[in-house]
Order: sequence, then C-alpha cells, then structure tokens
Amino acid sequence: MTNAVPDLTDEPSFYLDKSDPAAWKALNGLTLAVRKATDDAGLPRAVVELASVRISQINGCAYCLDLHGRLAVEAGVPERKLHVLPAWREAGLFTVLERAALDVAEAVTLLPDDEERLNTLAKARAELGDARFSALTWAAVTMNAFNRVSIVSRHKVQP
Repeated sequence: MTNAVPDLTDEPSFYLDKSDPAAWKALNGLTLAVRKATDDAGLPRAVVELASVRISQINGCAYCLDLHGRLAVEAGVPERKLHVLPAWREAGLFTVLERAALDVAEAVTLLPDDEERLNTLAKARAELGDARFSALTWAAVTMNAFNRVSIVSRHKVQP
C-alpha cells in the first residue's frame, strides 16, 4: 500500500478571500489604514510599490508581482529598477530611501535571526525616522498577508 500524495494542481482553487468576506473586508480595511499612514508619512507611492514588488518576489506570488509591478511603473518606478530588483544591493541604482525601504521589506518578509533583523531594522529606522519606518513596516506586514492569501487561493495572473 502506498501513501501517494494526491495531485491537486488540477483541483479548483479555494479562494480564501471569497470564503470569509468579513475577514477579507478587514484585510482591505487594514490596507486603507496603511495607505493613509504611508501618505501621512510622506512616502512616495513608488517607494511603497517597490517594496511590495520585492516582498512578492521573495514570496513567489505571481498575482501580486503582476499587480504591484504594474502599479510600480504607474507610480514612476523605472522598469530598469524592477529588472534588477532581486540584486538591488549590487545594482547601485537605488536611492537611500529606496534602500531603507527594501531593507525593511526583506527583514519583515525573511525574518532573519534576531541580531541581523534588529541591526537591519535599526539602521532603516535611523534613516527613515519613526513615522516612515512604522508605515513601511505595516506596509510590509500587509503585503505579506496579501501574498499569502493569493498563494493559498492560487490566484492566477489575469490576461
């Protein structure tokens, strides 16, 4: 007798976002609050979208990569930056603000060991100030939540 694992790739998706509309509405409400926080902190939309794309790259969320890649371009992020984003530290194309935002995005997403995470976040906070640091951290937490909803739901990139 074998313990074969069923192949679920052809199974219909279970859309987590549609299974509990109240929870989905709450997550979208968080997004609105985070958007207000980033705007109030004076963070350019391009910086927030750049961080969202990087988080989605790390998490492997095709749906969110498609969506936030387009939003990043609309917000003014040059396509060249999007092309080299996985190697942003080596690229030499990113501003101090963008590098701090990407540090926050990666630290919140990857959750490295305590010492590395605390050092990275302390450096970013010193660069950003409390309001921008808080807003970017909440944006990263929220983007990670959306990535997980889309991945679990197997949201497809729309044609």
